[in-house]
Amino acid sequence: MLIITALLLVYAKGIFLFLNVTKLDFMITLKVGDKAPDFSANDENGNTKSLSDYSGKKLVLYFYPKDMTPGCTAESCNLSENYEALLKSGFEVLGVSPDSEVRHQKFIAKYSFPFSLLADEEKEVIQAFGVWGPKKFMGREYDGVHRITFVIDEKGIIEQIYTKVKTKDHYNQIMDSY
Repeated sequence: MLIITALLLVYAKGIFLFLNVTKLDFMITLKVGDKAPDFSANDENGNTKSLSDYSGKKLVLYFYPKDMTPGCTAESCNLSENYEALLKSGFEVLGVSPDSEVRHQKFIAKYSFPFSLLADEEKEVIQAFGVWGPKKFMGREYDGVHRITFVIDEKGIIEQIYTKVKTKDHYNQIMDSY
């Protein structure tokens, strides 16, 4: 997230006014071909997962806002239902959200996900990948996680970035690129 603060000098009706303006811009600075940021975070069981754990494998690293919400559930279930096909195609799957380990445990138990979810409560991985920023929902603005997926190759290089995730058909969206 880029935060720009500026002091503006405005002349209005014969008076100079100083305005303090802050602008928040959501911006993924990573692009296809970049080395993925190295990360380490705990999964739902408190085990540390790092990018290096997936060396030699393609990794579908998907970021989502919150466990147990309709869109996040649809996306995670779609990847879960197609997990074996993803494995056969050489992909591993790892989800990331700011939810706690306990909340992830409940989410995984309810839907029987075969892959791990990182509990990034401090938003270190989320910010390293540039997926935290201003959002709008029903006219309300707030900061949150943007639903974005990165496919990282065997050498840790970003191969694909999906910024417009089709939650109910994310597997096909990914496979259509390969």
